[in-house]
Amino acid sequence: MSSIFSKIARGEIPSYKIAESDKFYAFLDINPMSEGHTLVIPKEETDYIFDLGETDFSGLFLFAKKVAEGIKSAVPCTRVGIAVIGLEVPHAHIHLIPINKESDMDFRKPKLKLQKEEMEAIAARISSQIKL
Repeated sequence: MSSIFSKIARGEIPSYKIAESDKFYAFLDINPMSEGHTLVIPKEETDYIFDLGETDFSGLFLFAKKVAEGIKSAVPCTRVGIAVIGLEVPHAHIHLIPINKESDMDFRKPKLKLQKEEMEAIAARISSQIKL
């Protein structure tokens, strides 16, 4: 049984794609903590991020760095925070969240409700800034 993230990476479920390589995929979180909140995943389904092989682990973080640089260029923020929690979906993933203060990374806070058009515009803005 494939995770929802595997289905997104294969294009079986639509997403607001930010960037893609042969091994990794980045897309906007549909329940964002802030505008530009992005998820970065390996295309190969692995539940626990520390179960990734060394090459895939380091590759995932290097890919995420490029995505974060694109987010920082496209979304007004002080930094792009990073979180790896991984309990809500059984597929390793990194949260990249534009922040201005530490409390912006509180996952208990209410999520933003953005319209499809807003999500598409944010994805296009970020995607245009990424250099893979």
